[in-house]
Amino acid sequence: MLIIIAGLFLYTSWPSLQGKVFQEPADLESLKSEYTASSDPGGIDDSINQLADGVSRLSLMLKTTLDRLQEQDSPAPKNSPEASELTPPSERTFSFANIELGDTKESVENSLGSPVRSTINEYGTEWHAYHQDYRNFLMLAYDENNQVAGAYTNQDLISSTSGIRHGSPQEYVRSELGQSMDKIKKGFTVYQLNEDREYDLYQLDGSYISIFYDKHEGNTVTAIQVISEGMEEQRKDFYTQPSRDLKEGYELQLFDLTNAARIKHGLQPLEWDESVRSTARRHSTDMAENNYFNHTNLEGQSPFDRMSEDGIRFSVAGENLAYGQSSSIFAHEGLMNSLGHRENILKPDFKLLGVGVDFNTQSQPYYTQNFYSKM
Repeated sequence: MLIIIAGLFLYTSWPSLQGKVFQEPADLESLKSEYTASSDPGGIDDSINQLADGVSRLSLMLKTTLDRLQEQDSPAPKNSPEASELTPPSERTFSFANIELGDTKESVENSLGSPVRSTINEYGTEWHAYHQDYRNFLMLAYDENNQVAGAYTNQDLISSTSGIRHGSPQEYVRSELGQSMDKIKKGFTVYQLNEDREYDLYQLDGSYISIFYDKHEGNTVTAIQVISEGMEEQRKDFYTQPSRDLKEGYELQLFDLTNAARIKHGLQPLEWDESVRSTARRHSTDMAENNYFNHTNLEGQSPFDRMSEDGIRFSVAGENLAYGQSSSIFAHEGLMNSLGHRENILKPDFKLLGVGVDFNTQSQPYYTQNFYSKM
């Protein structure tokens, strides 16, 4: 289970300064997953459910291994960033589809075309998503000069001066870049990172580099996010002040990240469903306003009760919850490292998805994903 960063503040002394430490405690659960095999799960024998669950987990592990082998052997599509030779970056440690921080928006769009979607992010700017039906998925953010100031990908578009790429083992990353940071200091505030996190953080080239690992694929690099120091400094607190646009941004970003992961694993993307998005958002709002974190709400309703009450008829459905992650990217990477959540994200039977986000009074986000297929 991923451990959340919660609102526990400790105070400590720094040389000549009074510092504020934002501590990441190690005893709070931040992810929950629930899945039902049919619209009438009560009529299915528990032993059959347990057997089906075991087969599903074994199938997913085998599929993950086969996907990884096929990814190594399969040629990239023509006219894509993968197909062109990925060259080592000239100015930075990392590049994405041969794009580096500092490149102009004009040069990016000459190469990639216009973004498929642009949504508000936690830095007060926008993530621009570039892809072809979620293949070659890349998100970029621009600064006030229309230069790349942030980048993220979970696909094989990564190049580096040290040979680190998608699929590199964590041991190799650390041998090249050293030990990960364990805290971030911004002004008088120190953000303490959890020792058990499933990513490494480095400060290089005037940027913060988060390298995410997939523990179900041997702790290999599954995604990288790079944020310029200037853009990071625009975010004064760990949690961004909520707004309607940020809420919708997190929802659509988590939807896109889910589909990029499905494509990466050889599955069809899910379709957005506005009705179940409303169901999901109301549950996130309920949890945020009433200070709880559970699939079952305070009225005793399960996710499937809530969906049925909203008139959603399903043959198969599932729900993922996350709480306290500072962005949809961190929420998604945590979900993918938890087997039950990963199964929902990569379940072939699911066809539709709605994502709902809301914030509590401490600006901490609650994420709800409702997956289903129609009857």
